Amino acid sequence: MKLKDTIHRDLYKRLFILVLVLLCVFSSARVTGAQMADVFNNLDQMGIFLQRFLSPDWYYIPKIIEPMLKTIKMSVVGTTLGVVFAVPFSFLATTVVTRNFFVTTIIRFLMSIVRTIPNLLLAALFVAMFGIGEFTGVLTIAVFTFGMVSQLIYEAIETIDHGPIEAAESVGATKTQIAFWSIAPQITHQIASYSLYAFEVNIRASTILGYVGAGGIGVILNSSLSLMRYDRVSIIILSILVVVITIDWISEIIRKRLV
Repeated sequence: MKLKDTIHRDLYKRLFILVLVLLCVFSSARVTGAQMADVFNNLDQMGIFLQRFLSPDWYYIPKIIEPMLKTIKMSVVGTTLGVVFAVPFSFLATTVVTRNFFVTTIIRFLMSIVRTIPNLLLAALFVAMFGIGEFTGVLTIAVFTFGMVSQLIYEAIETIDHGPIEAAESVGATKTQIAFWSIAPQITHQIASYSLYAFEVNIRASTILGYVGAGGIGVILNSSLSLMRYDRVSIIILSILVVVITIDWISEIIRKRLV
């Protein structure tokens, strides 16, 4: 066997990549002022945190049931609103439906702006406009869902079979009729799947919206962290984990039935 046929052929290249990565890591740590020694200097504080965190306050469970239900309700309503508005805009965001490049460009630009704004920033803006509460959380989730699902749907529309569209156009169907009878039936399963996916994401995202006053379980989590009640923090995180796993399991079953 020749040397070029062994792993040593790329040894120098791999060593160069490794050295380059290490240089990037060390230079980034130096620029940002990150010190690995701080991790070891705070071992006592880490021990105190873990001691409290690993001793969940099980008696606190009844007090987090209502906030958790509010979080789920926020996600359901927000996801539904987001999908309802995302579907028509998704049709307008593709030339397959509009046959108008100008209209499609404007709609896609607006969707890009919506997707650019992070969840927490959206929640903070809505809190400033509408005040603290679950309504703000619903609006935040709805806008976030709109931005995410609309892109997925219009990308699905652009990959459909154009045969039914051409058949409908040949008999004089309007754009609305084509959208309803030629395009919508081909993407119904995708819309349902994307909606379930958005709901799963929103359940996770809604737990942190309480940090800016958007209601739900996040408010309780934020207050527990502020009071350094890490035993309560752990039980809140466990409850969120149970809810997320349950919703993922139900969504998986529904998606399999839709296929």
